Amino acid sequence: MRAAPQTVEAESDTTDHSALRLMLSYVEAECLRMGATDAARHAALAASLMPEAPKGGAAGAVRRPRGARLH
Repeated sequence: MRAAPQTVEAESDTTDHSALRLMLSYVEAECLRMGATDAARHAALAASLMPEAPKGGAAGAVRRPRGARLH
């Protein structure tokens, strides 16, 4: 059995994880732009509560401290 399918799956998980973080960052920034600070805090909290790295995923993932702003 080859290890390639696991690598492709890990890359996909890492990509999905990164995409979710990027979307949450965008939501936070847009909420701040519109003046919806509570919604922006919720988006930032969601991003900070995401697991550090997906199962079998990137070892170099950086996690920001809770409450830290993305922008």
